[in-house]
Amino acid sequence: MQSMARFSLLICFAFLAACAGRQAPPPSFDPAPPQVLSSPTEDVMFRALGLVGTPYRYGGNTPESGFDCSGLIGFVYRDAAGIQLPRSTREMVAQRTPKVASDALQTGDLVFFATGGARQVNHAGIYVGEGRFVHAPSSGGTVRLDRLEQAYWRNSFLEARRVLQPERMALN
Repeated sequence: MQSMARFSLLICFAFLAACAGRQAPPPSFDPAPPQVLSSPTEDVMFRALGLVGTPYRYGGNTPESGFDCSGLIGFVYRDAAGIQLPRSTREMVAQRTPKVASDALQTGDLVFFATGGARQVNHAGIYVGEGRFVHAPSSGGTVRLDRLEQAYWRNSFLEARRVLQPERMALN
């Protein structure tokens, strides 16, 4: 996210300099355009946010067919980071990935909930920062952005897992 902000700031300065009336002499070489690098974490976040509004469908795992919660997560990670995840929330939470405390969440972490009353995972979403997560909550609904601090989600929160590891991100 910081690289995008820096790039935007650079473009803004270039625009303002051009509007100031003074033009710099043309460069003696043809510079390459600035390159914006994005991390798998940002890719996951933007892909998840871009699917907000997609219809819910039990067993769905594509934007065309709709999503259930685990189908959404699997699609986003496969499409944005090239990571294949298990199909069900129970399999996802059982992976050998580091647990993350709720006060240490980072963008891209998976958040798991027990919404059925028992303390068994039956729902999940993708944390996108600032206390928010993207998920496909229920039949008749759509993929949406919610806050972890809402009483319903806070009371049903079980745990979080970190799929995107720093060493893995360096390889991508």
